[in-house]
Amino acid sequence: MNPALHTLRERGFFAQCTDVDALSALMDRESVRFYVGIDPTGSSLHIGHLVPLYAMAHLAKAGHQPVALVGGGTARIGDPSGKTETRRMLTVKQIDANVEAIRKQIEAFLSSTGVAPMVVNNADWLADLNYIEFLRDIGKHFSVNRMLTFEAYRMRMETGLSFIEFNYQLLQSYDFLELYRNHAVKLQIGGDDQWGNIVAGVDLTRRVESAEVYGLTFPLVTRADGKKMGKTEAGAIFLDSSMVSPYEMFQYWRNVPDADVEKFLLTYTFLPVDQCRELGARTDAGINEAKETLALEATAIIHGRDPAESAREAARAAFSVSASGGVTAGGAAGVDAIPSVTIPADELAAGIGVLELFARTSLCSSRSEARRLVQQGGARVNDRPVTDIDAVIDPDWAEGGELLLRAGKKRYFRVVVG
Repeated sequence: MNPALHTLRERGFFAQCTDVDALSALMDRESVRFYVGIDPTGSSLHIGHLVPLYAMAHLAKAGHQPVALVGGGTARIGDPSGKTETRRMLTVKQIDANVEAIRKQIEAFLSSTGVAPMVVNNADWLADLNYIEFLRDIGKHFSVNRMLTFEAYRMRMETGLSFIEFNYQLLQSYDFLELYRNHAVKLQIGGDDQWGNIVAGVDLTRRVESAEVYGLTFPLVTRADGKKMGKTEAGAIFLDSSMVSPYEMFQYWRNVPDADVEKFLLTYTFLPVDQCRELGARTDAGINEAKETLALEATAIIHGRDPAESAREAARAAFSVSASGGVTAGGAAGVDAIPSVTIPADELAAGIGVLELFARTSLCSSRSEARRLVQQGGARVNDRPVTDIDAVIDPDWAEGGELLLRAGKKRYFRVVVG
């Protein structure tokens, strides 16, 4: 197998390929231009979106040519793959703003790995398509019966598939054809939920251009504890630091299940495979060191080495605060990197309900979530457990002019008294 494909398989980025032997031979002969598509359905990517970008980086480091496609056109319809209901429709203005934000994130992420991709927006060729001509020239190559055999459509047929979503596969397939015609792209990669769309694009390009092109998918990343990848109690782990701080991202990786450490090191870092396997095989205190390595490396790739190291020191400081039971948050080295909010001293003097206080932080998204946290015994203020939902936090709780809030065992937030 071609070395680049071997790397993908060894690190867990290989599920299906339309013709692995032919693709391997092609990659042995020449540098292959390939693409990944990402729809701008939000203003920021989250870490679940990063898997195809890591795969892109591995292929680029092996000498192949990356194209990142931001779906400013297809986002106007919505991909039904992996969804049980129709996506919320966005305005063109919202989509355009998302395209620009995500383009910058893709470029920043890949540049941090030493990769400079070509970035394209499929709205450039989809937005002004003539519908009648498109159906005549492109639609004729698609079989409805075959489309319905793909998992994405078969699953949605049970809950309702809109006609607009049904067209998504045609448009994504047309992307591959356009990229082949204009940029000599010969390979599309993506998550395994995209298999049907990728195969359709390969077939369309072969039919229209008599060209040999290929598709490759990788497994969808899941957590051993059953939780959705990149999701926490407080929401998704976004790349935008204004939405999720480097410290919060570090803590996400630091707290993954032991069983996921090797897989996530292979997927979300560029550490050598042997080192990933050695770290993932550790137990007891060793697995905690491995998790810290995972957290540092994964956070550094997204936010930079210095913010990642500050997050590590903040995490250690927060643990020290908790373990000591009496150290003030302000006195611990590195604790400044823990997410914080400032409240006026007179407001604290008047007393703030514990539910209101926790709801102002990223520890809880609402008062109802704060209520559950308190009732379940997971809320602490300066390491003092709070079990009364009607508790009022006042200046007597503060230490060194700060409150260190904790949700569960490992999630922290600082409240600075101004």
